[in-house]
Amino acid sequence: MQTITNIAESPIQTIHHPTLDKYGLTLQVKRDDLLHPVIQGNKWRKLKYNILHLKQAGLEELVTFGGAFSNHLYATSMACKLFAIKGHLIVRGPEIDRHNPTLKMASACGLALHPVSRVEYRQRNQPEYIQTLQAKFNNAYLIPEGGTNALALQGVEELAHSLPQSDYVMTAVGSGGTVAGLISGLPNHTQVLGVTVLKGAEYLAQEIHELITAQRCAPWQLLHGFHHGGYAKTTPELLRFCHEMKVKYRLPLEPIYTGKLFYAIFTLAKQGYFKRGSVITAIHTGGLQGLDGLRYLVNKKST
Repeated sequence: MQTITNIAESPIQTIHHPTLDKYGLTLQVKRDDLLHPVIQGNKWRKLKYNILHLKQAGLEELVTFGGAFSNHLYATSMACKLFAIKGHLIVRGPEIDRHNPTLKMASACGLALHPVSRVEYRQRNQPEYIQTLQAKFNNAYLIPEGGTNALALQGVEELAHSLPQSDYVMTAVGSGGTVAGLISGLPNHTQVLGVTVLKGAEYLAQEIHELITAQRCAPWQLLHGFHHGGYAKTTPELLRFCHEMKVKYRLPLEPIYTGKLFYAIFTLAKQGYFKRGSVITAIHTGGLQGLDGLRYLVNKKST
C-alpha cells in the first residue's frame, strides 16, 4: 500500500548534447516528474509534510486555492484521492468549466470545487478571509495557493539534500517556494539560479528572502529574461525546443515552466555564462499535466 513516506527518490538523467560538449559542461536532470505516476515534482515535495501534519493532527479535510489549470490543484486532488482526504478547492473564476481537464480530474477524485470571483480570490491571503474559511470548514487544514509554507520548504530542502554535488542548481520559478527551499537546503558552494516564468517578476526576490529558512544559505540569483512573454505565454522557438528535447533526449517538457528552464540553460551555455567544466543540475519540477490544459485551450479557441 502506498504511504506518504515510502515514495522513492526520483532518478538523475544526464543529457549529452553538442552545445554542452562544446562548452565543457555536464547537465544532470533531477527527474522529479518521475517521483510518482500522478503526484509529480515540486508539488509533491510541497505537499508531503503538509499531509503528514494533517494526518498527525487528526484532521480529515483540506482546503487550498488555485487557478483552473493549476498544477497545485491537480497534485492536491491526486494526493487527496490516494491518501483518503476530503478536499475542497477554492477555484479562481466565477464559474466551473466541467470540461477543463484539471478540474474534471479533480471532480473525478472526489474533491469539492468552490468557484469564487476574482475579487474574492484576491483575499486568499488575508487573515479575515482565512478565518471565514476556517469557520466554514472547521475540520480542515488550509494550504496556501501553490502549496508554499514552512512545511512545503521542508519538503524542498529534502530534495536539495538528495542532489549530487553541483556547481549550479537551476529551477523554474513561479511563486518562489521551490527556489527558496533549494537555497535553504544546498551548501554555500553551490550557486542557485531561478528562471522566472512570469513577466515583471522582480518582486519575487523579496518574497524569496522572506521564505528562506537557513542562516547560511546558498548564493542565488533570479534570471528574468526567459519568460517568453509571460506566464503561460510561449514562442515558436520555445515550442520547437520542447519538441526537440522530447524526441532527441527523451526529456518531456511543457512550455509554461520546465521548457523555459531548459531553454535558459542552453541559451546561457551558448553565451559562455557557465565556467568550462561546470556541473549543472536542473530540477524537472513536473507539471506535465499542463500540456493537457494547453491543448484544451487551443482546441477551445478553434471551435
